[in-house]
Amino acid sequence: MSTVTEAYRDRVSVRSESRGERSLRIAMLAPPWIPVPPPGYGGIEAVVASLSRELVRSGHAVTLFAAPGSTSEAEVRPLLDVPHPEAIERALFEADHVARAFAEIERATERQQPFDVVHDHCGFTAFAMADRLDVPLVHTLHGPFTADTSAFYAHHAAKAHVVAISRAQLALAPTELRVAAVVPNPIDAADWPLVRDKDSYLLWIGRLTAEKGPQRAITVARLAGMRLVLAGPVQRGQETFFEREVAPHIDGDQITYVGEVAGRRKIDLFARAHALLMPIRWPEPFGMVMLEAMVCGTPVLAFAEGAATEIVIPGETGFLVADEQAMAAACRRAPQIDPARCRASIAERCDAAAVARAYEDVYRSVIHAERSLHATLAA
Repeated sequence: MSTVTEAYRDRVSVRSESRGERSLRIAMLAPPWIPVPPPGYGGIEAVVASLSRELVRSGHAVTLFAAPGSTSEAEVRPLLDVPHPEAIERALFEADHVARAFAEIERATERQQPFDVVHDHCGFTAFAMADRLDVPLVHTLHGPFTADTSAFYAHHAAKAHVVAISRAQLALAPTELRVAAVVPNPIDAADWPLVRDKDSYLLWIGRLTAEKGPQRAITVARLAGMRLVLAGPVQRGQETFFEREVAPHIDGDQITYVGEVAGRRKIDLFARAHALLMPIRWPEPFGMVMLEAMVCGTPVLAFAEGAATEIVIPGETGFLVADEQAMAAACRRAPQIDPARCRASIAERCDAAAVARAYEDVYRSVIHAERSLHATLAA
């Protein structure tokens, strides 16, 4: 089966020639768990959806290897029979997905239609096996560094180039990594409305896990005397935490749980919230919910941890605070944030078009570096 249709190649060629640049053939490798774009929860899948769309619109030939059910302006190539949202990070499905993608990438070279670069968003398999490909691989670091992951990346560092999604994440990375750039996750600003008139509820949204801090959001709402809407999935293994730390506080009045949300309902929750609470006590490498709130003009109240210190501009897009008491006090200051300026600030830094341009630069620099290295070794 052809990796890119004739009509698609012609359209890409015309658009790239109009800019005087050679278009790139990009193999975009998404995780196998959830379709792209995600029907509900799925931060990486949302990133891949936005980036793939913008790269195609910029004139590049993008083949998206993703879970079944995925849709995109790129050419979509599902590899497994079904998605596996219930088995996120299970090695069996990731290894199967990556092995099939690598086989397709190798066959493209055999057909004289080689990819210029592979952009990997999977967990660890593709990175560990990147030296098996003749095509350079760019790996976006979506997760945090732990003792185990740091040892893994240090050992395999020479096999691929990496992109960090925040300086906070990069600060914890092994020094052996070949870092191409720091590029934030993208958001399609045009898909989110600016809402100036806010409702009176606080919003917390994410996976219902201890590290994401819904229990702390409840404390903040109690201290502030405000309504709180909790939204997000209770995933396998988190049922006990939810039943002990969250469920007893849900009263349908001050504390409401609406489950996992998507589409228009999710957008409306972000857009009309008084503020988004980000009460995380660990160095999270990014946090898409902050972008989703800010692009609607909704301020973010966050602890000064991880990427929040880069994303939240105090007094412009929200406030950074020290603890639950300070976050509750900041709830009263949230109306000081100008929704229009809040939106503009995050759009300037993270709109999908700008992020796609940054990745284009990464791809070209990595391709040049790999060619130079091969030339040196061959001399």
